[in-house]
Amino acid sequence: MEKTAIKKFSHTQPVDKQSFPLLAEQLITSSKGRATRARINVLAFLLQQQAAVSHQQIAGKLEDAYQFDRVTLYRVLDWLIEHELVHKVIGPDRVWRFRANSRQHKHEQHAHFKCNRCTTVICLHEVLAKKQKLTLPEGYQGLEVELIVKGLCARCS
Repeated sequence: MEKTAIKKFSHTQPVDKQSFPLLAEQLITSSKGRATRARINVLAFLLQQQAAVSHQQIAGKLEDAYQFDRVTLYRVLDWLIEHELVHKVIGPDRVWRFRANSRQHKHEQHAHFKCNRCTTVICLHEVLAKKQKLTLPEGYQGLEVELIVKGLCARCS
């Protein structure tokens, strides 16, 4: 796959399922990281998802197949977040959910939609969290803004 293919990746564009591990490896190495088996498999799995998924969901799909433990999975997710290949959002159930970043939305803090019925979480890239007007008390410094819209998804409504 060419570098241009990496730049053009988007969750809305179909990608051949066998291409995800190769794409994951290229994204990891382009982020100056070592492409370990665990990193490639976790990122490839997240690239395939249409919504944010929990640590438990990732572990359920990958731990047995690729034989790594929960601690390794936490470390891999932390590394992917630190290198901006993945972002996380916390739901009202206080469970972190993870989603692969597309290249065009890599650095933007954006809103998320959480379905109250099925708990699906999707990114709302059109709603940038940093554009929301926020006035803090004197002496306070905001570092991140999280915006979650709650309701019913198209499947549940």
